[in-house]
Amino acid sequence: MVKVIMGLKGSGKTKKLIDLINETSKDEHENIVCIERKAQLTYDLPYTVRLVTASDYNLNNYEVLKGFISGLHAGNYDITHIFIDNLFKIVDSTYDAAAEEFVAWCEAFSEKEKVNFTMTLSADVSLASDKVKALF
Repeated sequence: MVKVIMGLKGSGKTKKLIDLINETSKDEHENIVCIERKAQLTYDLPYTVRLVTASDYNLNNYEVLKGFISGLHAGNYDITHIFIDNLFKIVDSTYDAAAEEFVAWCEAFSEKEKVNFTMTLSADVSLASDKVKALF
């Protein structure tokens, strides 16, 4: 399953993401990873959530991020959820065809590996295709 939280800057996307992470982490059987650009959520998330600071790993494009996520999963098959905060700041991009392709890749990865994704996208909702809007 892939869930997209999309909106303009300041619309509360990160707050929604934090709430979802906290709710998901209440189940002791969940193995959760949160990827963010800088270590800003350290005190907002439970200690059980593996927080990854993307800037430490130079995840500056979608291909590198796909490889990183694949490597995370290869190293730990127990991951049940991957949360990505502000995808466009991580990969230094904006909403475009490459972003939609990344979301589609996450859908395929999710189906194959049984990992749930939730990501925030900072862009006007009207830019989203119907396929992405279906993931809201």
